[in-house]
Amino acid sequence: MSAPPFVHLHVHTHYSLLDGATRIEALIERAMQWNMPAVAITDHGNLFGAIEFYSAALKAGIKPIIGCEAYLASGDRRHKDKDEGKESYHLLLLAMNREGYQNLVRLSTIAYTEGFYRKPRIDKAILGELSDGLICTSTCIGGEIPQTFLSRDRKAAEEVAKTYLEIFGPDRFFIELQDHGMAEQRTLNPELADLAGRLGVATIATNDVHYLEHDDVEAHDVLCCINTGKLQREEDRFKFPTDQFYFKSAEEMAALFPDHAEALANTLHVAGMCNLDLDLGKRYAPVYKVPVDVTSADGGPLDDAAYLRRLVYEGVEKRYGEMTPDLRERIEYELSVITSKGFASYFLIVWDCVRFARSNGIPIGARGSGCSSVVAHCLFISTPDPIRYELYFERFLDPDRDEMPDIDLDICQNGRAAVLDYVRNKYGHVAQIITFGTLKAKAAVKDVARVMGLGFDEANQLTKLIPSELNITLDKALAQEPELKKRYLTDPTVKKIIDIARRLEGVARNSGVHAAGVVVADQPLVNLLPLCRASGGDAIVTQFDGPTVEKVGLLKMDFLGLRTLTTLERARQLAERATGTAIDLDRIDLTDQRVYELFSRGETKGIFQFESGGMRDVVMRMKPNRIEDLIAANALFRPGPMEYIPEYIARKHGQSWNTPHPIMSEVLSETYGIMVYQEQVSRLVNRLGGLELKAAFRLAKAISKKKTSMIEAMREPFLAGCERNGVRRETAEQIFEDILKFGGYAFNKAHSTGYALIAHQTAWMKTYFPVEFMAALMTFEMSSIEKIAEYREECKGLRIGVEPPEINTSEFDFVVESVLGDNGAASIQASTNGNGGVRSAAQRKRIRFGLGAIKGVGQKAVAAIVEERTRGGAFRNLFDFCERADLTAVNRGTIEALICAGAFDRTGGMRKAIFDAVDRAMAVGQSVQQDRRCGQMALFGAGDAARHECRGSGNAAEPALSNAEWSEADMLAREKAVLGFYITKHPLAQHEQLLAACANATTAQLIKMTEGQKVIVGGMVSSVRTVTARTGRNAGKLLGIVALEDLKGKVEAVLFPDDFLKFRSVLTPDAIVFVEGEVDRKREEPSIRVSRVVPVDQVSRDLAKSLLIDVQADTSIERLVATLRAFRGECRVYLNVATVDGAIVQIECNPSLRVACTSELFAALGDLVPKRAVRVVGPQRQQIPAFPTPPTAASAQPVFV
Repeated sequence: MSAPPFVHLHVHTHYSLLDGATRIEALIERAMQWNMPAVAITDHGNLFGAIEFYSAALKAGIKPIIGCEAYLASGDRRHKDKDEGKESYHLLLLAMNREGYQNLVRLSTIAYTEGFYRKPRIDKAILGELSDGLICTSTCIGGEIPQTFLSRDRKAAEEVAKTYLEIFGPDRFFIELQDHGMAEQRTLNPELADLAGRLGVATIATNDVHYLEHDDVEAHDVLCCINTGKLQREEDRFKFPTDQFYFKSAEEMAALFPDHAEALANTLHVAGMCNLDLDLGKRYAPVYKVPVDVTSADGGPLDDAAYLRRLVYEGVEKRYGEMTPDLRERIEYELSVITSKGFASYFLIVWDCVRFARSNGIPIGARGSGCSSVVAHCLFISTPDPIRYELYFERFLDPDRDEMPDIDLDICQNGRAAVLDYVRNKYGHVAQIITFGTLKAKAAVKDVARVMGLGFDEANQLTKLIPSELNITLDKALAQEPELKKRYLTDPTVKKIIDIARRLEGVARNSGVHAAGVVVADQPLVNLLPLCRASGGDAIVTQFDGPTVEKVGLLKMDFLGLRTLTTLERARQLAERATGTAIDLDRIDLTDQRVYELFSRGETKGIFQFESGGMRDVVMRMKPNRIEDLIAANALFRPGPMEYIPEYIARKHGQSWNTPHPIMSEVLSETYGIMVYQEQVSRLVNRLGGLELKAAFRLAKAISKKKTSMIEAMREPFLAGCERNGVRRETAEQIFEDILKFGGYAFNKAHSTGYALIAHQTAWMKTYFPVEFMAALMTFEMSSIEKIAEYREECKGLRIGVEPPEINTSEFDFVVESVLGDNGAASIQASTNGNGGVRSAAQRKRIRFGLGAIKGVGQKAVAAIVEERTRGGAFRNLFDFCERADLTAVNRGTIEALICAGAFDRTGGMRKAIFDAVDRAMAVGQSVQQDRRCGQMALFGAGDAARHECRGSGNAAEPALSNAEWSEADMLAREKAVLGFYITKHPLAQHEQLLAACANATTAQLIKMTEGQKVIVGGMVSSVRTVTARTGRNAGKLLGIVALEDLKGKVEAVLFPDDFLKFRSVLTPDAIVFVEGEVDRKREEPSIRVSRVVPVDQVSRDLAKSLLIDVQADTSIERLVATLRAFRGECRVYLNVATVDGAIVQIECNPSLRVACTSELFAALGDLVPKRAVRVVGPQRQQIPAFPTPPTAASAQPVFV
C-alpha cells in the first residue's frame, strides 16, 4: 500500500539556533527513506542553512523548498516599544521561484537590519511590497490568525485573514492545520477549517518539526534549557508542550488528520508550486574600474586584463631587475590562466587594497597559497619569490577547475580597520562573514551535564575524560578512553548525559563573526545573499558562512589582523626614531648569520612561529644557518611530520642519505632527502611520472586528504610515466609508496615560506634592536599577564632593564628610555653591522613599563594623565595629580592601582601613606576642578601658579603624608595583584642563596635537559589545579598540576595521585618549595614529574648533603659527639680542624654520627661553637643558611666536600 500524499512544509533545522535540533544531512536522509518527493526548510527568522539544505536536497534527488518562519511585528517593524502590545507573531513564507527567493532574502535582511527587537521582525507594510513569488500560511499556534482566535474574537480573526488574502491572493495563501496533541490546536482546527471554507482558501496539514525522531524529544528539551540557561528540573521554564514536534511519516500525519485528507494532499500541491532554480555556478566578483587617466599606447581605455598586465610588467623591474625568458614564460602562463577565468579584477582589487595599506604605512602581505604566484609577487601582494623558493602557481589556482582564487592577507592589527573602511568606501558593498559555533564533544557534554543538574566539579571531571584532539567525537572518545567507557556503562547519570550529548553533538549553538573574512561586491549584497547584524553589534554580516558565500559565487577576502606585523611595525618605528635611519624589513640580508645564531641559542621568545618550548628545542638542535631551514622547521613542527625532525637534523649535520632515483635526490636535496612539502610531491610526480603539474598537485592534495580512489586512479599513469622516462617499474612502485607514506604529511611550502620570512624579520629586529623589539612585544601582549612576566624575564637574560611604571615617565605603551651618561646627556649609539643593517646599543637603553599593563588602568585614563603631564609638566605628588588629572576619566580604582604598582614611588612618600591619602587628595582635586569648571578661579584672578599653592577653599599648606608603609609581603602582594607579577622585588629574592645551593636547575634551563633527567627545582607555588587521570592504574584519581615559578620563569610540576595526596598540604599558593623528580619532554614545554616535595623550612633536613663544623680549640668533642648522636639522620658530618701551622684538615665523621639537619640541631650546636662555625652544604655544593641571619663571612669559610 502506498503512503498517503504528504510532504513536510514546516521544518526547523539546527540553524533555528538552540531551538531546532534537526541536522540537514539527517533530514534529507529521512525524507529519502520515506520517499518524500520534496521537503522544506523554515528556520526561525533566518536563511542560515538555505544553501546547504538546497544543495543536499538536490544531490539526493529531492525537491528543496526554501522558506522561513518569519517574525511579524504587531505594528511598525521599526518601533521597539515593549508596551506596544504583542512583540511579534509567527508567519510561514515559502519561495515559489527565484523572485520569491529574492524577496525572502530581502525580508530576512530587513528583519535584522531594520526590525530587530529581541528577534528579527518584518511587518505587513514591507510584506506587501515584497510578496511576489512567495506562499504564505497562517502558520502555527503563534501565528496572528490562531492567536486572534484564541482571544475568542472570530470576527477579528477573519479580518486578519483578509489582510493576508489582500497581499497574497487566494492562490498563495493557505490555512495551516497542526495537531501536536495540544488542546488549543484541537479547538482551533475546526475554526481554521471553517474560516478557510468561508474565505475560499485551501488548507494544508503540517507538523512543526523541531527534531528528527520521537526519541530526540529529551535532547531537544535539553537544547531549549541550554538556550534559556535553565536546569531541566526547573518547573518555571520554557518547554515544548508535548513530545510530538518531530519529523513524522506520511502515515502518522494521515492518522492525525483523518478528516482532512485534502489538507494533506495540498502539501504536494504547494510543493508543486515551488520550483526554485538557483544558479550556483554564476560568479558575482566585482569588476575593477581602471582609472580614466590610464590609457593604452594609442590613447584608448584599458580593460582590467590589460591594466593587470601593465602593472605586472612594471613590477618585474622592481622585483627581478631584468626579464629572463623563463620569467616571461611563467608570467604569461599565469596571466593567461587568470584572464581566461575572468579573475583579472580580483587580482587588481587585492593589489589595490595592498597598495592602499602600504602607502599608508600599514604592513600587509599575502600568506598561504597566494604566495605561489609570480603575478602576485610582481604586484607586491606577496613577499616570497616563487621562482627562488620553487613555489608553483598550480598550488594556488588549478587551471582546470572553476574555483574563485583566495588570497589571504595578513594585516597589522592597528591598520585593519582602515583597510576595511577603504574597501567599503571604494567598492561600496562589503560585509563581514558569519560563523557558526557548534556543540562539539566536550561542549555538548558540559552543557548537557549542567542542564541536568550535575555539579561543576563532576561535570568538569567528565569532560576532561574526553581527549583534547581535533575532530574528536563522543563515539571516538568512548572507543579511546577506557575510563569514560567504564563510567558510561556503570553510571546511569553519565550514560544519560552522554547519550543526549551524542544526539546534540554537531548542532549549531550560536553565530559569530569570522575573524578575517569579508565579502566584496559591486552591487548591493542583498541582491545576492541575506544579511544580518552581528550579535551584540552593528556590523553587517552575511547570513551564509564562508564556504557558502563562495558557493553562491561571491568574492571572499580574508583580512587577518596579525599581531606580529603590528609588533614589527612598532619596533621598526622605535628603531628608526632612535637611529634616524630608515629600515626596510623586506630588504634585510637573509644570510645574516647573527640572526641564525639567535635561533641556535634558543633565544626565540617573541619570534613568530618559533616561540614554543618545543620549537626552541628543535632549532637549538638544528642550528639553522639558512632561510630554508626555518621554512622546513615551520613545515615539520606538526603532528605527524614531527617524527622526521631528528632525521632532518642528523642529515643536516652530516649523516649520509640517498633515494631510489637521482631525480628524487635532486628534488629533495633542499630538505636532505625528506619529503617535507606538497610542492616536492608534485614536482616528483611531474618529473618522474610525466604528469602535468596541475594533475600532480591534485594528487598531492588527494594524498594529504587520504582520498584513496583518486590516488589509485593516478597510480598507473604515474608508473607508466616513470617507465617512459627510463625508471624501472619496481623502482617507480617504491617511489610511489614513498610518496604515499611521506606525502600524507607534506605541507604547503608557500605558507611555510611566508611565515618563515616573517619569523626571520622578527629575529632580525630582536638581534639588532632588542630593546625596541621587546618594548613593542610587551606593548601588544598587555592583555596577557603571563606573557608580560615571561618577556620581562627574557629582558633580564638580554640585559635589558625593565623599569617599574612611573607616573611622570610612563605612557600607555611600553616605551624605550635613554640611559643618561655621566654628563647627564642621553647616550644613544648606533652602528652599522656587517650586513648593512642598523644595530643599536642596547646597554644604553631600557624599557619603561606601560601604564596600560596595570590592571584597572584604562586607555582613557592614561590619555588624560599623559595629556595633562604634557601640558602642565610633571606631577609633584598625589595631591598635585588629583588637582590636575581629569578625575572624570581617572577614577579612584585607577589611582589606587597606580599606587599599588609603584607608579607614585618617585613623588615621595611610602605606598601605604599615599594610598591612605587618596580620599583627601580626590576631595581636594574634585573641589579644585569643580571651581575651575565654574570659572571661579579665573573670577578671582587665580592662575596656574596660584592653583598649585591653593588647597580646597583656602591657602592651607599641602597635607602631609604619614610615614606608614605596608609590610614587604603586603606591598608585594598588592603589586602582584595589579601587575600580575613582582617588579620591585620577588619574594624568592631572599631565598636566592638557598635556591643556588639546592636546585640543580632553573625553570629556564629545563628546555636544555633531556627526557627523564633527574632534577631539583626550587620556587614559589603560583597555583594548584587538579585533573582526573583517564587511563592506567590511576584512572579516575586526581593528579596535581602545580605552577611553580622561580627567578627565571615558570614550569608545570605534575604529581601523581598518591604523591599529590602526600604533599598536598604544603602545596599552597605562595609557598616556597623544592620539587624533585624527572624532566618530562613529551609536550612542547618541559614539565616535571614530581616524586618529592620539600617545604622551605625542611630543606636543611631533607636536601642537605653534608654538615661542616669548624672545631675550635676549646670545643668539647665529647659534647659535640653526644649532640650529633642525639639527631641521627643521613647527612654526612665533616669537622674542619686547624693545625698548629694554620692549615685546615677536614675529617669525615663515622657514619654513626650522620645527622638530620633540623633547627633543633643547629640550636644545640650553637651552644657548642659559634654560629659561623656551622655550615650546611646542599646538593650543588653550596652553602644552605643554617641560621636565620648567617654571618656574611661564612661564605668565605672553607668548604672542601
